[in-house]
Amino acid sequence: MSVARLRRAARESVSGLPREFWWLWTSTLVNRLGAFVATFMALYLTLDRGYSASYAGLVASLNGLGGVVSSLGGGVMADRLGRRPTLLIAQTATAGSVALLGFMHDPVAIATVAFLVGMASNASRPAVQAMMADIVRPEDRVRAFSLNYWAINLGFAVSSMAAGFIAEFSYLAGFLIEAGMTLACAIVVFLKLPESRPTADAKQAEADISLGTVLRDGRYMAVVGLSFLVALVFQQGSVGLPVAMGRAGFSPADYGLAIAVNGILIVALQIPVTRFIEHRDPRTLLVASSLLAGYGFALTAVAGSVGVFALTVCVWTLAEIVSAPTQTGLAVRLSPAHGRGRYQGVYTLSWSVASLVAPLMSGAVIDRFGAEWLWGMCAVVGTAAGVGYGVLMRGLPKEDPSAPAPELQPRASEQAA
Repeated sequence: MSVARLRRAARESVSGLPREFWWLWTSTLVNRLGAFVATFMALYLTLDRGYSASYAGLVASLNGLGGVVSSLGGGVMADRLGRRPTLLIAQTATAGSVALLGFMHDPVAIATVAFLVGMASNASRPAVQAMMADIVRPEDRVRAFSLNYWAINLGFAVSSMAAGFIAEFSYLAGFLIEAGMTLACAIVVFLKLPESRPTADAKQAEADISLGTVLRDGRYMAVVGLSFLVALVFQQGSVGLPVAMGRAGFSPADYGLAIAVNGILIVALQIPVTRFIEHRDPRTLLVASSLLAGYGFALTAVAGSVGVFALTVCVWTLAEIVSAPTQTGLAVRLSPAHGRGRYQGVYTLSWSVASLVAPLMSGAVIDRFGAEWLWGMCAVVGTAAGVGYGVLMRGLPKEDPSAPAPELQPRASEQAA
């Protein structure tokens, strides 16, 4: 492909999206560029503070539990208070709690603040997804979610590399830098992002939406359930794969080399693959990506070298590239505009719960039956999700691409002017 064609493809990938989207995208990128603590937390607790691996695991679980709780709370806040206030509260609270965590020494205090960090950091996700759906036209949403997912992975790849160097200098510096960059995200939201929550004629409709409404929405909850199954499979890249490779005699460096392929491929392929899938049938994409994820992990059972492990990572990473924006787009498609916060909160919950269940499931299966059973289970779960999507999405109503663009409310600074 010529340079001119590459440039044209890049322009087409980012064109047509509103300015507000790019400020939200920038906030996401800055947030992930500063995500140091998650990378070195286990090392910080075991090497710097001298706690056991079991205690480090407990802290990680409490952090994840905080995310489970705030998935629902953040969704309710996004609908009741608005997307912008929810983002400001969540990001400011995250900055404060991360900075505080760096100064904690007592084990109970560390565990408690880690729980608060999980709550604060995850509370912004439903608001981000709801705001993105509010401000982007229906036909551009898959592309927008894909660009946001690309920013998340690009930021995480950079922060993961930087975290090692920062940790060698000072773990406390890592906590404070992450807090500062998260606070910078809040400043971007305050200065550049208007409120996008539907208003006026939607206010009464919003009053009729509750978490109970979401839980009684059968088709939507089926999507959440299928998302949970897919998330269980993808979580094995960070919980089952390192354990299985360690049991097979491979070193942590070997695992790092294999899993690095995941981030590299997402950064390299997310945008061009999205151009290919953007206007294709989401049912076909979700069925295919679920099967590809399940059997991509199943191939790990026959891997005997780092190179083969890396090849299996390539297979399920392609599934992840297709699945992530398509699933999010489907969740938005099935959400009423005036209840998007709650609906996105429940959708986010599927991934939060999977992050708690997956480590317990993979550890128990590997200890009792062996890693081959875990990879076989991934194939079964992926197949079940694929069949589920195939059945669920029959007769799915088409989106109206002619829906009018939302009327964004002015920022507080503009109102004062």
